[in-house]
Amino acid sequence: MKIYSKHRNSLLELICMLFILLFVYAAVSKFLVFDEFKIQIGQSPVLTNYTTWVAWGVPFIEILISLMLIIPRFKLLALYAAFTLMTMFTTYIFIILNFSDFIPCSCGGVLEKLSWTEHLIFNIIFVILAFIGVVILSPQKNDNTSKSVAL
Repeated sequence: MKIYSKHRNSLLELICMLFILLFVYAAVSKFLVFDEFKIQIGQSPVLTNYTTWVAWGVPFIEILISLMLIIPRFKLLALYAAFTLMTMFTTYIFIILNFSDFIPCSCGGVLEKLSWTEHLIFNIIFVILAFIGVVILSPQKNDNTSKSVAL
């Protein structure tokens, strides 16, 4: 039982570190070329009306989630937030790929080098990792409390 727990904790820490690395890298990349990032968001057929909010909000949320992942008390909430954010990014890519004639690229750094299909797969992997992290950290229900007592 202790070995299983040790591996669970190691996997959880790895998942958290991967998200911290991803989100800090992505946020810094966006802030370094903020004007270009904002223009690319404005070119999106889905996000045009929300350009300023998205351009500031996404990197801010990425940094916030990264900080929350460091603090044990907020780790589960941060994993839920990472799962939600990655699901939103993945859904956005899916919509752009399947329902838009124009595909703007607002990703920075290394992620910009991925094809849209590779980026979709990358995001799906991170959605799965966030889900695994949530499952690992979620409180386990006690089976004895759910059983009825026979008289």
